[in-house]
Amino acid sequence: MRILLIGGNGFIGRFVMAALKQQGHALAVFHHGTMAAPAGVDEIRGDRNQLNASAQELKRFAPDVVIDLVISSGPQAEELMNLFRGATRRVVMLSSIDVYRAVGISQGTESGPLQEVPLTEESELRRSLHPYPPESMQLMRKIFPWATDDYDKIPAERVVMNDRELPGTVLRLPMVYGPGDRLHRFYPVVKRVADRRRHIIFPETLAAWRSPRGYVENVAAAIALAATDDRAARRIYNVCEEPSFSELEWTRKIAGEMRWEGEFVVLPVERTPRHLLKPGNAAQHWTASSARIRHELAYKEPIAMEEAIRQTIRWEQENPPAIEFLAQFDYAAEDAAVAGPTSGAEATA
Repeated sequence: MRILLIGGNGFIGRFVMAALKQQGHALAVFHHGTMAAPAGVDEIRGDRNQLNASAQELKRFAPDVVIDLVISSGPQAEELMNLFRGATRRVVMLSSIDVYRAVGISQGTESGPLQEVPLTEESELRRSLHPYPPESMQLMRKIFPWATDDYDKIPAERVVMNDRELPGTVLRLPMVYGPGDRLHRFYPVVKRVADRRRHIIFPETLAAWRSPRGYVENVAAAIALAATDDRAARRIYNVCEEPSFSELEWTRKIAGEMRWEGEFVVLPVERTPRHLLKPGNAAQHWTASSARIRHELAYKEPIAMEEAIRQTIRWEQENPPAIEFLAQFDYAAEDAAVAGPTSGAEATA
């Protein structure tokens, strides 16, 4: 097949390209050109926010499938479908678990009872658009330059899935970890272990909170599968590992791989240092089900979780994040919290 990847040279895209190349497909990547594409992959350089300006080059590649890894909004989806209608067989867009109403309830942007988990592709979507406040979007755009001010995957999904002529496929991704993770999700644990901290603290609310995750190479395998299997046409799929672990369980797995022998301390919120608290309603979990893609497309992760964790730890050790991440580390406050009154605290090995 001939497959075009839009924004396909980043964190997830490079693993998608590797998976598709291994399968023998002809690839082209459309990107802004800060990094060279892998050998054997055609390059088309341009701006995702001005897709039509590169229409002639994009159509010249004559893709069988187009994968948009960086779609951010409804208007972008309309431009995408208008450009490739009649010029490709199918469009695959990457979406997010953040489309579900459970995320809005967790973040306090929506009211109502807690949503039932695990979240399936039929679970209720957010009622309010644009899930992140302007200050969060400013930070998000520093980390993910492709995100637009009107970021919301819900309108984009509707455009892609409701086109009568050009079939679409939507993949709702989890929190993706692994080499290249710009959010450095493992780093707070890896640094504390490397610094030989004797305690790792959790507020009791966050310790039990569950969210979907996926190792980048495994997520890429799901994208490659959905892009090359015609059964995925006009279907929506959650992509995530199962089972879903709590934040404390995840930290145990990371620390265990690093042979850490300290204690985990779970504290009441009022005794937890401020830099370790997270906003929102932790009673609303984000646990998701990936049963549909496993059943319909026979998806299975190629990399075992233990190896995925080891690879991510190694990358975090070799690629520490920018200095602003240091705000997460106030060891004096953490020591004082552990040394405080013992009532209400739970320490576990």
